[in-house]
Amino acid sequence: MDVPLWIWLAVLAGILLMLAIDLVAHRKAHVIGVREAAGWSVFWVATGVGFGALVWQVWGAERGQEYFAGYLIEKSLAVDNVFVWAIILTYFAVPREYQHRVLFLGVVGALIFRGAFIAAGSVLIESFSWVLYVFAAFLLWTGYRMIRQRDEHLDPEKSRALRLFRRYVPMTDAYHGQRLVVRRGGVLLATPLLAVLVLVEVTDVVFAVDSIPAIFAVTSEPFLVFTANAFAVLGLRAMYFLLADLIHRFVYLKIGLALVLIWVGIKMMLKIDVLYVPTSLSLAVVATILTVSVVASLRATRGQGRRALETPTDPPFRVATVEEMASLEPVWRRPGLVRVGAGGRDDDSRG
Repeated sequence: MDVPLWIWLAVLAGILLMLAIDLVAHRKAHVIGVREAAGWSVFWVATGVGFGALVWQVWGAERGQEYFAGYLIEKSLAVDNVFVWAIILTYFAVPREYQHRVLFLGVVGALIFRGAFIAAGSVLIESFSWVLYVFAAFLLWTGYRMIRQRDEHLDPEKSRALRLFRRYVPMTDAYHGQRLVVRRGGVLLATPLLAVLVLVEVTDVVFAVDSIPAIFAVTSEPFLVFTANAFAVLGLRAMYFLLADLIHRFVYLKIGLALVLIWVGIKMMLKIDVLYVPTSLSLAVVATILTVSVVASLRATRGQGRRALETPTDPPFRVATVEEMASLEPVWRRPGLVRVGAGGRDDDSRG
């Protein structure tokens, strides 16, 4: 598959433009409702599907099917990522109006990390074909582990990344709006929102370790792997606000995702020396597994409405008071900066 450099640059420019539009549209902190989330979800899905249609038209049906298979795998695995985000944001009682900012930055970080993983994976596969055996075995083991641990959930308080962050980074105990860092008493401090962002990024990396080998099972073209990942990840924030209150209804989804990983692991194993499974068949199997798991989940929980996760009675962080917000100093104040008061005296003058 020959992809000129200008197409790569055009796609990257388009992704940056969409991120900028999203950031401008949500520049003011506000609670994102279901209707707004649904609208953005439709936009991001339409964008991903539209790009796949373009791939199909330019590079043919086989490449188009590879893109859609990868996009479907990444989008489905992203749902599990969304549920983990919900647990993190609920546990730390992040105010709903500040959640979009931390998730926006989390998605930007996810795009960067996944791009690096995809580049590394492509080089490894090109240089060492036996790496495919490692990827296949890893997918089979991950699927098996996901089935065994389907009823277990992340405990943010036990996160090693959070413990290290708290140990080495001075921070406040209160949210200060959407700020990630503040300056108080001349000291630069991280806010809890930065700690939450770090934890979100760590979970993104963990999910990328699972999802990147999975998409290499359906296509080895770096362009398709990256774009399928990118367009799936771009819609994560909207998906979170749409589905976060419905976690309790997707009771069989984790089993479905585990079966998808096992299937693509088997496909990759067969592809190496035994049998090539057509992309159209692989796409049909993945779509069938996901459809059955979602429909079975919704039927098993019918009659249940939206229900947010319960916030801890004693959350680890609080919201800063008006007085605390007013007492903050400029974050990027240069050392030795002198402020002049109304009477002409130097406020920061000494002796």
